[in-house]
Amino acid sequence: MKRLVASAMTIAFLAVSGFVENVFCQKGPATSNETLQVSLPTKEGSVRFAIIGDTGSGTDKQQQIADMMVRYKKVFPFEFVLMMGDNLYGGDSAKDYDKKFESVYKVLLDAKLKFYATLGNHDDANQRMYDHFNMNGKEYYSFKKGNATFYSLNSNYMDKRQVDWLEDELSKNNSEWKICFFHHPPYSSGKAHGSDKQLREVIEPIFVKHGVNVVFSGHEHFYERLKPQKGIHYFISGAGGKLRAGDVGVSQVTAKSFDQDMHFMLIEIVDDTMHFQVISRTGKTIDSGTLTNQRKKNGVTAP
Repeated sequence: MKRLVASAMTIAFLAVSGFVENVFCQKGPATSNETLQVSLPTKEGSVRFAIIGDTGSGTDKQQQIADMMVRYKKVFPFEFVLMMGDNLYGGDSAKDYDKKFESVYKVLLDAKLKFYATLGNHDDANQRMYDHFNMNGKEYYSFKKGNATFYSLNSNYMDKRQVDWLEDELSKNNSEWKICFFHHPPYSSGKAHGSDKQLREVIEPIFVKHGVNVVFSGHEHFYERLKPQKGIHYFISGAGGKLRAGDVGVSQVTAKSFDQDMHFMLIEIVDDTMHFQVISRTGKTIDSGTLTNQRKKNGVTAP
């Protein structure tokens, strides 16, 4: 395979001239001759983050996902990571935190990268006290980055208190982007679990009423991008530490799915546009595209 080599001056000229958005190459893992490419714009002042879900297995493959994230961070400097729950499988001892999180993501943690967690059905509620999950002792919470506000919800137990908090927080928020993330997917084509219809009945009307733009979930051990539902974009990213191969069923709501390998996501928000790229354990792009802020203009584009 021929390798394309561009000088720094050439890349800079093309970027300034508007001929390329942002494509950088880096040598892939030792087992592959593929190059790593980032097609996200990396604009100054944008909001850049990664997404991982169902990670806490402590396996070699989870480590390989983490290593690939480190590689991609060199060419796409994401600023924080959202975790979709099931952060620790099989225990919450100090050894579990080390083996299944701290050792795996050591390079990113040493770089002072923040991880923002939500609780999955395999997680102990005491994880909210763990400093590196940045939950500050709360089972549900929000934080703001640039023109986006993020809401981490506890989908294990969506009681009235949490629902009232969510509606109040959304109603008084004027951020351009409102993004919710939690473990159980309101929409899913998974054969093992499928859509959490009971959860959807409770929270979807609130999302619609208060203009939530995007929802990220895990639980299903694959990747799925759903067609917009009632104007809201839904993603499932639940294969950061475990994989349920062949689990995506045939569904009319699926826009794109991938259940053949583990993955993580890269996201960049630039003004009214959200760019996304989904990357497999071996560094291949399995989905990418853009979403338009639907409160201003409905739309999605994807190659």
